[in-house]
Amino acid sequence: MVSRVEYAYLYRNNCLREKRRFEDFIDLSSALISNMAAKKVKTVIKINLKAGEANPAPPVGTALGPHGVNIMDFVKAYNDQTAQMKGQVVPAVITIYEDRTLDFVLKKAPVSEMIKKALKIDKGSGEVPRKMVGSLTRAQVEEIARQKMDDLNTEDLEAAVNIVKGTARSMGVQVEN
Repeated sequence: MVSRVEYAYLYRNNCLREKRRFEDFIDLSSALISNMAAKKVKTVIKINLKAGEANPAPPVGTALGPHGVNIMDFVKAYNDQTAQMKGQVVPAVITIYEDRTLDFVLKKAPVSEMIKKALKIDKGSGEVPRKMVGSLTRAQVEEIARQKMDDLNTEDLEAAVNIVKGTARSMGVQVEN
């Protein structure tokens, strides 16, 4: 098997022999070198926060503090990226590296939040089989499944609909066929 460095060397020689542009080699070698020098991941944290309202107090401070990262850097970046989504819960998947830097990716709102928003309720039922708090139509369930499809572990719409139905059932929401 040819290593990345050997591959870059062979590619460079091939480029020079065939009178190709040397920039092709530079682009490839810089990509290979950046992959070799990738940061080592220390941990990954998933956290649900209100959009535009993150602050260094718990739960952000207690989640990030033990890892020694700059909490305010995350808070400012998160609030900037979620400023237009105020009022929604926007989960963030935070990757913390060994050099105490971090990256984060925003996800779609949890299915339970989407259901509460669709029904305009504050919370689900505390007594699920006895007390139901509302009902969703099949069209509403499909719309929630389409919105959340990127974050779910399925590509099939019917499977995504079943995931949404299960969440609705556990919240005390009936799903009409």
